[in-house]
Amino acid sequence: MPKVLIIDDNPAVALALEVLLSLHDIESVTATTPEMGLTLLSQQAIDLVIQDMNFSADTTSGEEGMELFRQIRQRCPDMPVILLTAWTHLDAAVGLIKAGAADYIGKPWNDQRLLTVVRNLIELGQANRALQRRLQRERQRKQALETQFNLCGLVWQDSATEKVLEIACQVARSDASVLITGPNGAGKERIAEIVQKNSSVKEGPFVVLNCGAIPADLIEAELFGAEAGAYTGAGKSREGKFEAADGGTLFLDEIGNLPLAGQVKLLRVLETGRFQRLGSNREKQVKVRIISATNADLPAMIRAGQFREDLYYRLNVIQLNLPALAERPEDILPLAQAFLNDDKQLDANAKAALLAHTWPGNVRELKNLMHRAQLLARGEQIGIGDLGLPAAPVMRLSSDAEPDKAAVELALLRAHGVIAQAASALGLSRQSLYRRMDRFGIARPGQE
Repeated sequence: MPKVLIIDDNPAVALALEVLLSLHDIESVTATTPEMGLTLLSQQAIDLVIQDMNFSADTTSGEEGMELFRQIRQRCPDMPVILLTAWTHLDAAVGLIKAGAADYIGKPWNDQRLLTVVRNLIELGQANRALQRRLQRERQRKQALETQFNLCGLVWQDSATEKVLEIACQVARSDASVLITGPNGAGKERIAEIVQKNSSVKEGPFVVLNCGAIPADLIEAELFGAEAGAYTGAGKSREGKFEAADGGTLFLDEIGNLPLAGQVKLLRVLETGRFQRLGSNREKQVKVRIISATNADLPAMIRAGQFREDLYYRLNVIQLNLPALAERPEDILPLAQAFLNDDKQLDANAKAALLAHTWPGNVRELKNLMHRAQLLARGEQIGIGDLGLPAAPVMRLSSDAEPDKAAVELALLRAHGVIAQAASALGLSRQSLYRRMDRFGIARPGQE
């Protein structure tokens, strides 16, 4: 049951508030002096304070209440406080609201309005505390990952990225083949590096082959090497990627572009560890950890006869699906700042624009955009004009995607109260977000 601390020197007022709150399942404790109130606040778990503004006889200045409020704020910065007084001084009310008071209500009060304010503030406080606990757990998990594993300097904040990293680090020390899926530019090679750096062969070579960048008639030579004269232009023997990666890891990027002939030979190497150089009859033996990646729909390619099913299952012992950047929005701003020099900062409007962008080019697009903004910005602040993003229409949520109170509070917390940034994260206009804040009883900036 939530608990309210009432600090008022008038026993009749305190009793009336106690009865009103108890009728609505809200517990209360009463203090008749500021000193007693501060003592109770330090001794009990309080969800909200309702305090008078004057405690001495014939005093109407509100100075006692202001001092009490300042002390409550100092001791419990996040405690919601409702100021209650028969002497309403507009200047004092505005000043205290700006200082963080939740509301300023005159005596006699309207029971229904007071109850609505109390309930909303208690719910908001409970939601914020729950959110802070969850964010704390997320920070602890992030710190544990960064402490226990080599994450190769990866910058990340989103829980979707965290899930991929947790699995990647968990399976890194096994010999199982790993298939990393996800769109171009999402960072699949960085995930492959993390797997390799935490593997049992981390001291071995990490060799990369982009299967989409090699002509089909040369892919076999790239993989397995070739003897002199094996093909036109082969003037001397050369080792392939498997030989180069012996005792380490071979990362086959864009594996979906590997031609069928290469797929057959790759499957044999995965099964036996043996292969022949192109133009040679002598077998070589290697031990290589295979990590592959693709943005293609391999199951669809299997159905179309373009990719071998048996190879797919050999490569896909462990699958890591790295979402597009737009699907892990909490990574956007940390990554953006990491791509800038320390002397450059994004202003609030630029941050909101980055969060609203759809990022078809993923992390690669963001990196290029930040390098461009770095060069164009004249001062230390990077504004929306420096980004060069196309103008985007205001996104409107469908009726089945209406953000609830918790979603609005989460967006505001993560945006540090920046309305434009929170609105963009929710897909709302600023005015739409304001309307929802008013409906949910969430204080606007300057009112809390």
